[in-house]
Amino acid sequence: MMLAREVHDPGVGFVTLTRVHVSPDLQQARVMYTALGDEKSRANTAKALARVAPFLRRQLGARLRLKRAPELKFVYDESVAGQDRIEQILSELQSQPRSDSEPDA
Repeated sequence: MMLAREVHDPGVGFVTLTRVHVSPDLQQARVMYTALGDEKSRANTAKALARVAPFLRRQLGARLRLKRAPELKFVYDESVAGQDRIEQILSELQSQPRSDSEPDA
């Protein structure tokens, strides 16, 4: 389902959807996403996603066979940034030269 191509809001930059949690009654969907950029651009992306949520909901409603399309709530996924930070730390540790006094593991 290619809804992303249909969103023409300039505030929606490069967004990657990471997970979707749908309530058991299918009335709400929490859409987890990541976006490139600094804190300010992420804030602009969050506002833009909130603006396009009704449009995306209508598009989903047209494609799904449900009485009612779920309400979309976009939430920035902090876990991906945490994973990137852990990977960066491990890379830094691996690239540091070992001293002779350190025992081998």
